[in-house]
Amino acid sequence: MTTLASHELTIDIPGRDSGSPLGLHIRPGQIWGVLGPNGVGKTTLLHTLAGLRPPRSGQVLLDHKPQASLRRKQISQQVGLVFQDRQDGFPATVLETALIGRHPWLSAWQMESSEDIVLAEKALQALDVIHLRDRLVSTLSGGERQRVAIATLMTQNPDVWLLDEPTNHLDLHHQVAVMNLLTAKANNDKAVFMCLHDLNLAARWCDHLLLMYPDGEACWGPSEAMLVPSALERLYGQRLITVEADGAPVFVPVRS
Repeated sequence: MTTLASHELTIDIPGRDSGSPLGLHIRPGQIWGVLGPNGVGKTTLLHTLAGLRPPRSGQVLLDHKPQASLRRKQISQQVGLVFQDRQDGFPATVLETALIGRHPWLSAWQMESSEDIVLAEKALQALDVIHLRDRLVSTLSGGERQRVAIATLMTQNPDVWLLDEPTNHLDLHHQVAVMNLLTAKANNDKAVFMCLHDLNLAARWCDHLLLMYPDGEACWGPSEAMLVPSALERLYGQRLITVEADGAPVFVPVRS
């Protein structure tokens, strides 16, 4: 079980001189949601936590060790990332794409084993895309590609799951299925940290929230402490009405 933390972390946002230093502790069993309007640095934060770009200041710690001191393979065995945008570098089937998740666990030139293939097939089954296993990824819809990307992360099986808009392009049924899957992973001691645009998905499924404001300010903590209408209205520049449904708050924008 791996803990991902940041110490006095300031992410590098072009054109922004400063921002709130982040002291996050993302622990096994937690589901974090990152909320904020476009351009505040949510994706940059995910890439920084994944070790793909350096911070402006501070550091990321993986089990109390500076992430910058670890080999890329070590990091990839413990931390996985679903990108918001993906490019097809070369033609690959859905199954071949899911098997990319096993690369951190293989030595150079080692081929995937039958056990690896079973893991990938189970992940594709869980994301309801097993029937597409022999299709080229480039021929899939946006929602299908998104589910394949999450299945690839599931095949990787890291301790820390970083996801950039995991419900993007998904219909309502598959949004709920993905959020339930992530909850099940957290219940099995994975740590989940994801950027979301849907405030109500975050309110229903996340137990911790990070609010990132356009001026660089940030605040974080348990969801019940963060779901304050005045703070959320300032976050989005939008008046909200709060109601309760099925034991969770629901936020509805006020029509101008």
